[in-house]
Order: sequence, then structure tokens, then C-alpha cells
Amino acid sequence: MSNYLKVVYNEKDRPFTDYPSKLAKYLFDRYGLRQGEKLLEIGCGRGEFLANFNRLGLDVKGADISPEAVEFNKDMDIRVVDVESQPLPFSDNTFDIVYSKSVIEHFYYPEKYVKEVFRVLKPGGICITLVPEWEANMKIYFDDFTHRTPFTAISLRDIYLMHGFNAVKVEKFRQLPFLWKFPVLNPICAFIAMVSPRSNIKLIRFSKEIMLLSSCKKP
Repeated sequence: MSNYLKVVYNEKDRPFTDYPSKLAKYLFDRYGLRQGEKLLEIGCGRGEFLANFNRLGLDVKGADISPEAVEFNKDMDIRVVDVESQPLPFSDNTFDIVYSKSVIEHFYYPEKYVKEVFRVLKPGGICITLVPEWEANMKIYFDDFTHRTPFTAISLRDIYLMHGFNAVKVEKFRQLPFLWKFPVLNPICAFIAMVSPRSNIKLIRFSKEIMLLSSCKKP
């Protein structure tokens, strides 16, 4: 998938925005992350989240299957690795946080990803995962032909529990920053999602395209 970032994440279809900075700050605050902690982003792509976590004071490293990721992130430590067939090039118990967004669904065998995350996390470390929710996204899920394994809230919870994590929490999550501050407005977005046809208007698109946000810890 050497051209994945250039094709799927080209700047015309997926322009750079301030969304990664807003999400990074939200997750940093919500999960009580601390400056100086070591974070690994698997599937770091263009490095938008990684750069913003770095600005918040985290010590960041990235891993991605695509060699293009190194070109996008020349000032950061990025490792090219296919986690489904190779171990992460990091020692056991290295990171305080492992983060990924829209990554685990690309695996034929996502349990290999989960095992590697468990290995490189320190005891007490947190894994934060964002993944498309299957039921809300099924009509467009395979617009990306590299999607392999759909996830529901139950299956995402269970894969982490089955591989030794505890304190597993999974929730539905809309990618609309105003909802993170005012969650009481979620029913309005749910209504918009129900009555509106597919659209590239952000309010409609991200009302319909629900994610799953999960967190869990290594004992």
C-alpha cells in the first residue's frame, strides 16, 4: 500500500484542517495525559495527530505501514512496519499511551495488533482507539477497499478484554467538536443523521459517520 496516503489522504479529498489539534487536546484532557509521557501512534499517516500530541508536551513516536509516512514526518521518529506480519520495533513496556484512529479495522487479524499494543505498553499504560462503528457506516464502509474487519461496540470491547486489558470502556463518538463540549446536543445530530441523505456537509457527514472511542489499560 505504498500509495495509500497519496490516494486516500490526498490534500484535495482530505485537506489539512484544525480537527486533529482539537481531537488531540480533547483526548489529552479527557484521559488525563501528562507532559513527558511517551506516546506511540500506530497508523500515524500524515502525522497530524502525532504533531499535535507533541505540541501538548508528549514524547511521541509513530509507526505506519506506508513508507510515505516518513516523508510526511521528517522531523519525527517514524518506523515503517506491517504490524500484522511484523512486531513493532520497540521494546516491551516502553510507552505510557498507544493511540490509533481508523487503523484497527484495516487488519485481517486485529488480534495481532492488540497483542503488540499490550506488549509495548507499560503496566498501567492506556490504549486509546478510534474506529468506525459498523452499524452506522456499513453503507460506505467498503468505499475504502483496505477495510478488513468491521467493529461494533461489543466486538471492540471483547477483543481488548480477551487479550489481557482491563478498565475497557467503549462509546459511540461523533467527530463534531461542539458535541464534546455540549453532549446534550447529540439527539439533534442523531435526528439529522436519520433524516438526511449522504452529504459532504460536515454537520450531516459527521452526524451520520459515527465512530467508536475506546480506552483500556494494561494491568
